[in-house]
Amino acid sequence: MQKEFNLAIVGLGGMGNWHRELIETIDGLTVCGSYDIKEERQQFARDHGITPYDSLDALLADPDVDIVLCSTPNDVHKEITIRALRAGKHVVCEKPVAMSSQEHLEMMKAAEETGKVFVVHQNRRWDEDYLTVKKIYEEHLLGDVFKIESRVHGSRGIPGDWRQEKEHGGGMVLDWGVHILDQALQMIPEKVQRVYASFTNVTNEICEDGFTVELTFESGLVYITEVGTSNFINLPRWYMLGQNGTAVVKDWDLSGEIVRVTDWSKNDAVPIRTAAGLTKTMAPRTEDTIRTEPLPVVHSDIRDFYRNVMDTINGTAQIIVKNEEVNRNMRLMEAIFRSAETHQSVSFE
Repeated sequence: MQKEFNLAIVGLGGMGNWHRELIETIDGLTVCGSYDIKEERQQFARDHGITPYDSLDALLADPDVDIVLCSTPNDVHKEITIRALRAGKHVVCEKPVAMSSQEHLEMMKAAEETGKVFVVHQNRRWDEDYLTVKKIYEEHLLGDVFKIESRVHGSRGIPGDWRQEKEHGGGMVLDWGVHILDQALQMIPEKVQRVYASFTNVTNEICEDGFTVELTFESGLVYITEVGTSNFINLPRWYMLGQNGTAVVKDWDLSGEIVRVTDWSKNDAVPIRTAAGLTKTMAPRTEDTIRTEPLPVVHSDIRDFYRNVMDTINGTAQIIVKNEEVNRNMRLMEAIFRSAETHQSVSFE
């Protein structure tokens, strides 16, 4: 019989409450309490039937707490995680796991010393748009892929909270980059040879409110990741180019398509007329040489993240989000900051 677990939330803000709502739908896992430094969030807990602890010490001292969820601003992840591990608790930590790869190594060491499960909530490995594009890549539906573009665009700037404050780990690299870069590293089973990054500071001079990163993998595949917060017309969420076709995922709703070549032998092109002349090079292919197909949509269940955590604690599974992978992603983000600061490409692996 599987053990049932009690989880306490440290930091009952937007993400902390998202976890609360999710956990309410997962068998074998219960939110038993929470702690937040803001009284209004303590009251929020009471209003939703959760017992608020008076302090972090009180939460960690409760023997009924099995798992601690750390969903605070980034700069205190390390302290809270290490304290929880040393108090005998398993820990789920929100992303980014820490302010640096070195801090993360210290957290990993504490987990090893205590023998407790410590996992980072890289939840966007369960995004269906990502899983769909990953399937297209892994099944070679476009032939050899030579370029992938992954973009997240919005038009509201950096959220008006700690995410725009450098000392708390603000900025779009640590906020959204940690997700789409993790997706890149999970999708492409190769080393990253070169990194080139540029930042934007349209709405915020302290932290980057957008970035463009070009990763060159060892096979030569170029993977572009981009986050923008001043984009009033969004580019597609995904754009993948292969030798035999192209795939596009336009938005989170998985609208999009695949277009593949069916007949390479018919190469005659009817010139198209532009304002300044004719071109065959950019003339579209005729319909008898291509086929348009729907996306091979992959469905997922984000609750599998917590199910995996519980199974790992029970000794019946291995953790999906491995700390070695998380640390690699942290080191990649540090390379991105170096590239943006020096305006040069940098080697990575």
